[in-house]
Amino acid sequence: MRPLAALAFSLVAGFAVAEDVSSARFDEPTTRYAHGILGDEIEHGALVMETASGRGVRVRLPETRVFEDTAPRLFDVDGDGEREVIVVETDVALGARLSVYDPDGLVASNDFIGQTHRWLAPAGVGAADLDGDGRVELVYVDRPHLARTLRIYEFRPGSLKLEASFQAVTNHRIGDRDIAGGIRSCGKGPEVVVADANWREVLAIRWDGKAFGLDRLGPHQGRSSFARAMSCK
Repeated sequence: MRPLAALAFSLVAGFAVAEDVSSARFDEPTTRYAHGILGDEIEHGALVMETASGRGVRVRLPETRVFEDTAPRLFDVDGDGEREVIVVETDVALGARLSVYDPDGLVASNDFIGQTHRWLAPAGVGAADLDGDGRVELVYVDRPHLARTLRIYEFRPGSLKLEASFQAVTNHRIGDRDIAGGIRSCGKGPEVVVADANWREVLAIRWDGKAFGLDRLGPHQGRSSFARAMSCK
């Protein structure tokens, strides 16, 4: 059973229909998880969503978890025309995972990394149909300071399935308040913009469902390098 009742659902011809999430924010700041990966030790214990009809829904995590993230991301993950929310959710003993919520609760997630103080950094909005098959992939860098591995998960109803991995990349430095790069479209289909593992180059990575493509976009010279890459320059 999902953790919330269907507070933001309406009945149409006897069926529950999910409403679009028009905005989302984190709430209930907490210091119960002293990791500080984003520059301070304040995380959040709740996610607040507002639907297109104006209804507000609050997801409150148990005391053993926090939202360890910069901001919620809105994206139509399941292709039903209504946006869900993509977040980094962390267990104090097991580290981070990627979670997808809608107003009825948890839609899908992958496994927690498995160790405390281990984090992941979503790429931009966190999702796109990278390979053009009509199904959405969710994208993040797994432990951008340690494993430095791009993970691509395909959304399946109720779950996220690992589809591919690309090593030796990163998009975050310890203490940064933001996550670098993102997902762009510059004429070659969706591309994930990240840095190489040593922060020397900015890269654009493509995934066609079978193999990766890679473009080296130039030397890394701070956030302006990522801004140019994201604007296709």
